[in-house]
Amino acid sequence: MMGKKTVTWLLFWWFPACFAVSAADASKQAVRTVSFGDTLNWGVGLLIVLAIFFLCVWGMRKLSGITINNTEKMRVVGGLSLGMREKVILLQVGKKQLILGVTPGRIEALHVLEGDDCLNSEPSPPMARDGGFAQKLMQVMKGRSDD
Repeated sequence: MMGKKTVTWLLFWWFPACFAVSAADASKQAVRTVSFGDTLNWGVGLLIVLAIFFLCVWGMRKLSGITINNTEKMRVVGGLSLGMREKVILLQVGKKQLILGVTPGRIEALHVLEGDDCLNSEPSPPMARDGGFAQKLMQVMKGRSDD
């Protein structure tokens, strides 16, 4: 019981009394105003911090595009929208190509193409790639349904 009273006395009476400023000391202290130099220092510091932040963001964007050994292991060759939320995507993984069905709740491999069956092995301009992919996909789907 004595320990609780001692702690209470220290926290509420002794510590505030140690740091209290008497009225005489308060009147002797000059009130310091914020000068133009202070504002200039704060502004320069803020600009330096923002410059470092934006430099880091720029660096992360540049580094995110770098691939190891300058080879892409996986890339999207093309895609075809089947509706509002459904798509068919041709994905190149190494020497294989995967035709994937993508819906909001699921991704399913529809077909795997290897070797000579690959639809598009080299990158092409985006406009030519979209039209060619749709035609080749229809050919593959027709060939698959004939089996």
